Amino acid sequence: MSNEASITSKGQTTIPKNIRDSFSINAGDRMTFTLMPDHTVVMRLKTKSVLNLAGSRHKMGRKSLSVKQLSR
Repeated sequence: MSNEASITSKGQTTIPKNIRDSFSINAGDRMTFTLMPDHTVVMRLKTKSVLNLAGSRHKMGRKSLSVKQLSR
């Protein structure tokens, strides 16, 4: 799927709503932009922490592991 946005005279743009919704991007979130050798720009969200993922992969009946157990 392709989305298009324009750049203002101040160098600002708006991320299309369907992309913001898909990645739960909210006002105040921080992003980084990396220019790749092939001139592709990679945008990454900086405000998403590994702590935000806690419990996201939980399955009923699965035993929880401590951080210590995971690092073995």
